[in-house]
Amino acid sequence: MNILVTGGTGYIGSHTCVELIKAGHNVVIFDNLYNSKEVVLDYIEKITGTRPKFYKADMLVPEEMEPIFQENTFDAVIHFAGLKAVGESVQLPLKYYENNISGTINLCKLMDKYNCKRIIFSSSATVYGSPKSCPITEDFPLSTTNPYGTTKLYLERILSDLTVPDPEWKVILLRYFNPIGADESGLIGESPNGIPNNLMPYIIQVALGKLPELGVFGDDYDTPDGTGVRDYIHVSDLALGHVAAVDRITKTEGVDIYNLGTGTGYSVLDIVKAFEKATGIDIPYSIKPRRAGDIAMCYANPAKAKEELGWEAKYDLERMCKDSWRFAEITLRNEK
Repeated sequence: MNILVTGGTGYIGSHTCVELIKAGHNVVIFDNLYNSKEVVLDYIEKITGTRPKFYKADMLVPEEMEPIFQENTFDAVIHFAGLKAVGESVQLPLKYYENNISGTINLCKLMDKYNCKRIIFSSSATVYGSPKSCPITEDFPLSTTNPYGTTKLYLERILSDLTVPDPEWKVILLRYFNPIGADESGLIGESPNGIPNNLMPYIIQVALGKLPELGVFGDDYDTPDGTGVRDYIHVSDLALGHVAAVDRITKTEGVDIYNLGTGTGYSVLDIVKAFEKATGIDIPYSIKPRRAGDIAMCYANPAKAKEELGWEAKYDLERMCKDSWRFAEITLRNEK
């Protein structure tokens, strides 16, 4: 299939492009490079032997996106592009609403105009808000605790509404839990611009000596060690979930929703200890106040994805940590 991947040079997007190419799909990427680097295209080519066609474009500027649809024919779109930092979204809500929602509406208008009506959407476990219990199934009540999560929830509704008047629209909503790890090549991984917002890149920066210590945001949650508990999933497992969704979207109607997680929760300090064990590197940390918008515990019940997509996570926490560190040693250590 011919697949357009928005945000395809980003962390999850680049790994998904690798797995799509390995599975025999033709990939076109567009990205505004706000939080990624164009050199990722070189790495995708090195890993797969194929260089995806690339367009630098911004979702907020339809005139930049339209040539992509004029010059290519797509069977489906995988939509990753968007701002994604929970804490920043609390401070800059209008920026998040404008970029994530207006940008996606612009994308959908072009998809409709050029008769490409299959979309796999990068949603998030944040749409479950602060769940009353875990593990979380897809039919849990939906709510949000921060503007980032609200943009995901609104977009789920907008995309679902497209299928009501026009049954040609097919939508798959993939609710991610917490991706970490990196491709086994060590060439691509999570490399955000500036100080990291996510746990593993922060740990990596400390391990490389680029930051003095890890900030742990809150140790007074109702969890076994007081730090937040999340469902950490290897990014390559997550990418393979998208490949399975591409296969599914040609056979389904309306809207399908899947959790992509492992079904196991680990605390922040569990991850620190696992990283130290996997690499032999000590990670100093200090406790800081809770971040606005964070919750105590969140992990998935991924049974529906296994049953309907034939997908399940296979990599364990040790592998996630080792692959993250391999990427740091091969690629990040020499980055300026």
